[in-house]
Amino acid sequence: MKIAITGGTGFVGSYLVKRLQESGDRILILTRSVDRANRVFPKTAFPNLEIVTYNPLESGDWQKVISGCDGVVNLAGASIGEGRWTTERKQEIINSRKIGTQKLVEAIAKAEQKPSVLVNASAIGYYGTSETATYEENSPPGDDFLAQVCIAWEAEAQRVKDLGLRLVILRFGVVLGMGGAIAKMLPVFKLFAGGTIGTGKQWFSWVEVDDLVNLIVAALKRQEMEGVYNATAPNPVRMTQFCNTLGDVLHRPSWLPVPAFALELLMGDAAMVVLEGQKVSPKRTLESGFTYKYPDLKPALESFLR
Repeated sequence: MKIAITGGTGFVGSYLVKRLQESGDRILILTRSVDRANRVFPKTAFPNLEIVTYNPLESGDWQKVISGCDGVVNLAGASIGEGRWTTERKQEIINSRKIGTQKLVEAIAKAEQKPSVLVNASAIGYYGTSETATYEENSPPGDDFLAQVCIAWEAEAQRVKDLGLRLVILRFGVVLGMGGAIAKMLPVFKLFAGGTIGTGKQWFSWVEVDDLVNLIVAALKRQEMEGVYNATAPNPVRMTQFCNTLGDVLHRPSWLPVPAFALELLMGDAAMVVLEGQKVSPKRTLESGFTYKYPDLKPALESFLR
């Protein structure tokens, strides 16, 4: 297959590109920074890769390259965990997903030879937060900021169905691997200063990065997959259990709690990403026959930390 990817130089995207390269697929990276893409994916190691510069918020000549692709994976979006959520930052977070997806769908509409499938990222923030509820793919959306972002993001992706494409929306949990959230926690734990974040009672719905990449590839290649799937492991944990397990794998204590007010001072509203959570069940994902390599937390952490 020939696959176009936005967000390909990011944490998840870089793992996906490596997997597609290994399987012999052709890969088209849409990126704001060709220099960064060339550093991440040197031509000698990625002979099947083509890099195209684009502005995700504007129409342009880049849209022509979608024609002839078999599938599109849309992973692009401004980080929700970086910096305080000022009014301007919130607008950037929304626009990067809503307008970015809108322009990608526009490119698909213009394509003479259209792809057959769009795999679009979303997030479990769609459901809002709760310490008691369990959310499945058919659960209603929440009403907080992250839920609003996901609703807008998914609504733009839905437009490809009018163009005859198969649409798969994957609602990502917290992705575990050498990058992302773990990269920020490792230095603290290695200095023997790790501990529970906030109350520790909040749910932590996670997925190991190799499982996530396998799910994206399945969504691209399995014709029967369509609609929304939760991209989370089947065994979510409370934050206290996550931090204790991380400490155990690293042979470090998890003893120094991080109070909520300290994170809120540093991050403002963005602190809710780790202070609040949701228990998410990948019901449709399991029903599709997808098999997790890492359904449980400790082996998932050990897969890349040992």
